[in-house]
Amino acid sequence: MGSREILIIKLSAIGDVVHTLPSLTALHQHFPEANISWLVEEEAGALLTHHPYLKRVIVLKRKRWLKNLKHVSLWYATAQDVVSFIKELRSTNYDLIIDFQGLLKSGVLVLLSRGRRKAGYDKTRELSYCFLNERIPPDSMDNHAVERNSNLVKALGASLSGAPGDGASSSQTPHCVWQNENTTVMKQPLHYGHHGHDGCTIVITEEEKKNVTCFLRDQQLSLDKRLVIVHAQARWDTKRWAPRKIAELSDRLIEGYGAHIIFTGGKDDTPASEEIVTLMRHTAVNASGKTTLKELAYLLKHAKLMITTDSGPMHIAAAMGTPVVALFGPTAPWRTGPYTDNALIVSTHLPCSPCFKRKCDREKTCMQEISVAAVLAAVDEQMGPNHTRAHTL
Repeated sequence: MGSREILIIKLSAIGDVVHTLPSLTALHQHFPEANISWLVEEEAGALLTHHPYLKRVIVLKRKRWLKNLKHVSLWYATAQDVVSFIKELRSTNYDLIIDFQGLLKSGVLVLLSRGRRKAGYDKTRELSYCFLNERIPPDSMDNHAVERNSNLVKALGASLSGAPGDGASSSQTPHCVWQNENTTVMKQPLHYGHHGHDGCTIVITEEEKKNVTCFLRDQQLSLDKRLVIVHAQARWDTKRWAPRKIAELSDRLIEGYGAHIIFTGGKDDTPASEEIVTLMRHTAVNASGKTTLKELAYLLKHAKLMITTDSGPMHIAAAMGTPVVALFGPTAPWRTGPYTDNALIVSTHLPCSPCFKRKCDREKTCMQEISVAAVLAAVDEQMGPNHTRAHTL
């Protein structure tokens, strides 16, 4: 194709951006001379800074602009900011624009962009495909998001050898490692072929590494300790596990493994994480709102294990090669689970799950019936026989 300018549109969320990183790698390897730009919203954009395959990152401040509309005094400055953004977006005439988002907001941005080929999947939500001039037949929604993205760039002529979408076997038959009457711990191997995690490059600067080291030192910890990251928060209330169970689990990890527990989350998650800490018998660190996304990535890289809900940080952990125990209820791990062969999925086998609902009229049964014993069984499997286990199931 010989494209000189390529624009990726993948705006949010954190996990979605991580899922698109292998496609960026494929584009770079197939078109090494191309200048690749990425249009992204503010929160997830932090993961893309200093990426070696990107010429520039164009940041859409949509949420900030909408918030500013509530204050008349900010209207003029916001209007200027919007105009500047549009000028930057249209400053390049792209040979290829790829809409990985497939929503109305991304479709409008495709329309605003200057490009010869405007490509994406056909029959996407909110009629976003109407803004494309090159529509790719839709991929199965039961394929993992990483694979759907990889299949899109493959259809456009780029693929990463040995990666999803290039004929490599990225999924294997899931198998059960622990089960009781209502909960299953499954290993569902997903991976990037022989490239390992190279397709998910997240560049961490020396300053970010130093910030993590200083934060841990303030907590009388270091990267060589047995750190276990617990991410108990999620944007959907239906994805959350009971705080008292998280507290009990964390205490058992401290007692059984000598683990140092660090709770993560955004600034808004600080009170919820603090509630869990107060329910515990032992001391834990509440790091919610105290790290950037890339500082979190560096912390995860050195952690022995991450225990998490279905969340953006879960995908960062998978990208960094961290062993993961992930709790799933209303969502489908085969679609959006951690894309790594070093993860275990804990879920209840209820007929209503996955329902993909943000609100539940059944008291979030799919999550609340997950037992501490089931999660500890997954921890045993991930930590391995060389670790001391003092708890009993």
